[in-house]
Amino acid sequence: MKPVEFKGVNCVIAANQKPYLPLPAYKHKDDWKCISACWGLSFVERIIVLFTGKIYTTLPTFGKPLTPQKLQIDNPV
Repeated sequence: MKPVEFKGVNCVIAANQKPYLPLPAYKHKDDWKCISACWGLSFVERIIVLFTGKIYTTLPTFGKPLTPQKLQIDNPV
């Protein structure tokens, strides 16, 4: 999976921070202070998801409590 641009992108997280990939994102202007990003799947990844119905996520917490998360298929912008 790779981060991809989408309608509404208004910032890029880790633009020049190796070893991270730049993450095009939408920074919400609300009380939740959310960031939304979009990930594109390769052809092989699409086939795997089609058959397994699963996507895993890994979020660094740096020893802090996990923040809420939401995966969705529609553009949140």
